[in-house]
Amino acid sequence: MLNGTLTQASAEMVSSVQHGLAIVQAKRWGGGAGILWSEDGLVLTNNHVLGRRSPQVTLFDDRSFKAEVIATDPEVDLALLRIDADALPAIAIADSTELRVGEMAFAIGHPWGQRGYVTGGIISHLSSAQTRGRRGVVPIIRTDAALAPGNSGGPLVNASGEVIGINTMIVGGDQGVAIPSAVAVDFVSNVMGQEYSPAPSEESMEQEPLI
Repeated sequence: MLNGTLTQASAEMVSSVQHGLAIVQAKRWGGGAGILWSEDGLVLTNNHVLGRRSPQVTLFDDRSFKAEVIATDPEVDLALLRIDADALPAIAIADSTELRVGEMAFAIGHPWGQRGYVTGGIISHLSSAQTRGRRGVVPIIRTDAALAPGNSGGPLVNASGEVIGINTMIVGGDQGVAIPSAVAVDFVSNVMGQEYSPAPSEESMEQEPLI
């Protein structure tokens, strides 16, 4: 009975997160994922998902929008977009500074064009990486939840369906790397100001780019 209850809870959690997941296309081939950050049209993704074309954002309900690029940060591989939409199902954001190794993690994205695909695992390691710019060292999350091209910019969520990271790359062929949600919150806040705080969570009211 317990296993059945957990399975049902996981399915409901995934369904909720999928509604806050977007497809981001800005290149002739391939695409990535995006996170609905605010109800009024902010979408967060990876900087490397963007290309020379104006990004197109497709929502879970198949509505499609041309997006404006608000800001990018190549050092931490984040980009903030805006679409002309409101009342969007923004995904709740957890505080990644409280993560512990061994906690459950789910990666949701569009690997190989499979829309809303879900993989699961644990937080394998909490570490840092050297950037190529002046920022120096930034924190990263490593997970054994399988990632593939098309996962870039999509959420890594905890068992409650709250974003703990933004899936970014694969290392060593089998380990996923995500940018912690705390880094993403700082990025958005610096760009938009504190009024664009993330959706509240229930509790807190060898490197290969993925595309």
